[in-house]
Order: sequence, then structure tokens, then C-alpha cells
Amino acid sequence: MGKKSNTKARIVSAAWKLFYEQGYEDTTVEDIVAASDTSKGSFYHYFEGKDALLSALSVLFDEEYEMLRHQMPAEMDAVDKLVFLNRELFTMIDNTVSPELMGKLFSSQLVTRGDKHLLNRERTYFKLLQQITREGQQRGQLRTDLSANEIVKAYAMFERGLMYDWCLCNGEYALARYAGQMMPMFLQGYRPAKK
Repeated sequence: MGKKSNTKARIVSAAWKLFYEQGYEDTTVEDIVAASDTSKGSFYHYFEGKDALLSALSVLFDEEYEMLRHQMPAEMDAVDKLVFLNRELFTMIDNTVSPELMGKLFSSQLVTRGDKHLLNRERTYFKLLQQITREGQQRGQLRTDLSANEIVKAYAMFERGLMYDWCLCNGEYALARYAGQMMPMFLQGYRPAKK
């Protein structure tokens, strides 16, 4: 099992690196196979074609979240944790994902009849956000007049909105820097009212 998931992860990682470096259109399945040191058979075992790799970006994001989960001090404020996760993920996007590629991911999610990976509640992303939000509510750091689900939905929607705008503007600004200004202001509305 470990070897299989490692092969899939190598393919995904190599593909996204190539997409970033030479563009999605100019990357072939052969390029991906060579860069991942796998075979065409392995590639087609996991993916129907190059387009199927677009949805795999959420897998890379979730791997990043797994690493980040362990970097956050347990005592850190819930809002600070959410800002931290956003900054780190968006820094990764700034450095490894082109606006064109992110736009392709969004458009593929809009037209898919299958799984909308960006909305999949079983992803590490949503589970981690739920955990942080619930803990924040228990500690009095986040409002309790809204459910954890409502806060997580709003946070995820705001993140997608920031990424979508970055794509529309063709990455003319640093996503992480802009979100670093906007996300704390957005999250301030989820703090409990001062008595």
C-alpha cells in the first residue's frame, strides 16, 4: 500500500512541478512519467489522463496541511492558527502554482460531474479547520452563535475568493501578501463581541 501511494504522490508532485515550470499545455504525459521515474502503465493506473491531475492539487494542499498541523503551537489562538495556515498555503501557491494552473483547477471543478475535490469535507483541509474552529469556540476565541460548520464554510469561501481574484488578475500581486492583509480583517468578524 505504501509503495502504491508513494508512486501516485511522485506522479502528482512531478506533474505539478512541470505544470509550473513549463505550463500545463506544454507538459505531456511522457514528461510526467520521465520526471516521476515511473511508467506509463503506472500513470494510467492512477489517472485517466493529464486533465485528471488537475483535481490532484487538493492532495498536494492536504499534504501541506498535514505538515503545517504539527508546526502550530497548541496554545496558539484560533484566529492566529487560521491566519498562519492561510499564509503558509498561499506562500506555497505563490511559489509553485501559476495563476493559469489555478484557473484550470477552478474551471475543472465548475464543469465536473464527479467529485468536487475543493468541497470534499473528508479532506484534511476541512477536518483541520473544523478542529481549530471547535477548539477556538471552546476557548472563547471564536463566536458560538454560529456553528463551526458555518465558520469553516465562510473561511473556505473567502480563501477560494482570494485565489479566484488572484487568477482573474493573472497573479499580478503576491497572493500571500494580499491575503495577509485581508484574512485577519475577515476573521475579526468571527471573534466574540467584547462585553
